Amino acid sequence: MKRLEHDALERHQIWIAFAGLTAGGSAGLFFPGIHTVFELLVYPALAILLTSMFLQIPFGRFRRALTDRRYLVATLTTNFVVVPVVVWLLAHLAPQQPAVLLGLYLVLLAPCIDYVIVFTRLGGGDERIVLGSTPVLLVAQVLLLPGYLWLFLAESARNIIDLKPFLEAFAFLIALPLGITLALQYLSLRYPVLGRVTDVARWLPAPMLALTLLVIVGSQIVRVRSAFLDLAGIVPLYLAYQVTIGLLGPLIARAFKLDPPRGRALVFSALTRNSLVVLPLALALPREHSLAALVIVTQTLVELTGLLAAVRIVPRLLPACPFSASRTWRK
Repeated sequence: MKRLEHDALERHQIWIAFAGLTAGGSAGLFFPGIHTVFELLVYPALAILLTSMFLQIPFGRFRRALTDRRYLVATLTTNFVVVPVVVWLLAHLAPQQPAVLLGLYLVLLAPCIDYVIVFTRLGGGDERIVLGSTPVLLVAQVLLLPGYLWLFLAESARNIIDLKPFLEAFAFLIALPLGITLALQYLSLRYPVLGRVTDVARWLPAPMLALTLLVIVGSQIVRVRSAFLDLAGIVPLYLAYQVTIGLLGPLIARAFKLDPPRGRALVFSALTRNSLVVLPLALALPREHSLAALVIVTQTLVELTGLLAAVRIVPRLLPACPFSASRTWRK
């Protein structure tokens, strides 16, 4: 019964997230002074959200993720070879402001490790294989993202990164939750009572995602409105990213001979980006470069809307095959 209730919560996660977005935007616009309160809540909300999300990642199945080598190679190739090329090309069309480019690269180069599982399931993909690959994707983006930023960003954009707060944000909002997660998952094997913490955490991502979006949007919506012209030039690029990856994804899936469920999983892995994980890094930038955080928040708004369409379109691009054809896909 609890499993059914949890599944129902995940199925409605999209609308719960949109409720958080709407509530935060409305509060920020109609009660301008409240943004200072929301700003104080952003880091605590992110810390709890990221810890609850990391607890869903089966780090103990890291080796198991390596067993489906075809999918693993496909998703690594897509997310860390194809996507960076697409993002680099799109960045040439973006406003050439250092903060804008940094935010754009931060959010589009990092594959999602959380609600991608929900959207994959809604789109008829194999969510188990996405869940199994999340540890690999997380480790890969932590290792590769600094190199991509150094490679793609001009010196003027690299210079706006103040290393100390940048590293502090990474340590307290990414490394610390990740360390707590690894410790809990390891200790729960010896002390089953700790497994209850993970069981409770399974219920947190959906409401915490809504709460986090509420405080983030509520704290930034006034700045979003004042920077509307700068951000408006980014929205078509985010849409272009989704369309481009939405078309390339099925071609890559067929090139790697993935069956439809795994092919759809690949497409959703490339479509969804890790905005909430990289957002703390942008929030750590000096205040005069806060536009980078707004660029990431804008991507979240565009992405969630686009994914609602993707759950209907992707299954048509990779339709289920009859039994005989399905066997051909798996060869």
